[in-house]
This record gives sequence, C-alpha cells and structure tokens, in this order.
Amino acid sequence: MTTEGREYPGEYGVLGDVPITRLNHAVLFVGDLERSVAFYEQVLGFRNLGGPPGAAFLQAAGSSNDHDLGLFAVGSQAGPSGAGRSTVGLYHLAWEVDTLEELERISDLLTAENALVGATDHGTTKALYGRDPSGIEFEVCWLVPADLIDDETRDAKTELRRLDIDKERARYGGQTRGGVGVSIPT
Repeated sequence: MTTEGREYPGEYGVLGDVPITRLNHAVLFVGDLERSVAFYEQVLGFRNLGGPPGAAFLQAAGSSNDHDLGLFAVGSQAGPSGAGRSTVGLYHLAWEVDTLEELERISDLLTAENALVGATDHGTTKALYGRDPSGIEFEVCWLVPADLIDDETRDAKTELRRLDIDKERARYGGQTRGGVGVSIPT
C-alpha cells in the first residue's frame, strides 16, 4: 500500500514505530447523564469539569490530564450494550490505584452502591470489576511493583483466582505503591 509517497507493508502496515505514549481519555455513551456523573464523582472520586449540553468531562482525582473520561447522554431509552455478548465492542476500561488500601476502600464503596461485580487476582494485577449506572463495566486495579514480582506471582497470571485483599495486604503491605517499574517508570 502506498500513501503520500510512503510504502506500507500489508493491509495494516506501519512505517516505523507509532509514538503513542498512553491512553489519554475514554468517552462513554450513557443513559442518564446526571446519575452517571454522580456515580463517577461519589464512588470513584472523579471531578466534574462540565461540558456542553448532554455531555460531561471528568478528571480522575490523581490526574493532571485535561480530562480522563467523557460522558455523552443518549437517553434512558437506550438499551444495554451487547458488546461481548452479541456484538463486538469494548469490554471494560481499567483505572489504577496507588495502594491496596485504596483498592479496599473502593471495594467497600462499590459494594455499598451494589456496583461490585467481581474481584480477581491475576497474579501481577489485583482487580475489582464494577458496573456504572448504565451497565458499563470497568476495572479498578493495583499492580504489583516490579521489584516484588517473583515466579509465583508471574505464574499466577495463567489462572484466575478470587481476590483476597486482606491476604494481599499481608503479603505486600497496604501502603506499598503499586505499579512502580511496571506502569510507573523508575
């Protein structure tokens, strides 16, 4: 394939490296905008930065990004997403927290809102799964720091186990900063 005088190999060929550094933000279509904004503010600590009519831009509490999440109202008549069941589409977004204490606090908040739908130990990732008021699934996770990943932790990535936050706090410490050397450069 040739584009603007450049030769690209194959149907999706790329000329050199693509310099993407990270995901900047996500945009979700929601049924009830006010209810969704309240959920992301009150349960996950996002700040509402406002937006045009029918939309809201939110920023995660620990972020300096312009916005991390956009919510666009499609109305309460909208049906649930069929992604993964009857259509292709996004399964979930994942947000990372710094400590296991924070992960436990979020587990309590999601449980209180009846929004916690799962808790899984992926070995190097300790994950909670929730659903927002529109039924959109998301993940909140803590990553084992690189210097604490051992063979047992690495091998556990091949199986799904129920997350036991108390056990993980005893092993890694509640205040140990997660993701160091993994998602956070050292």
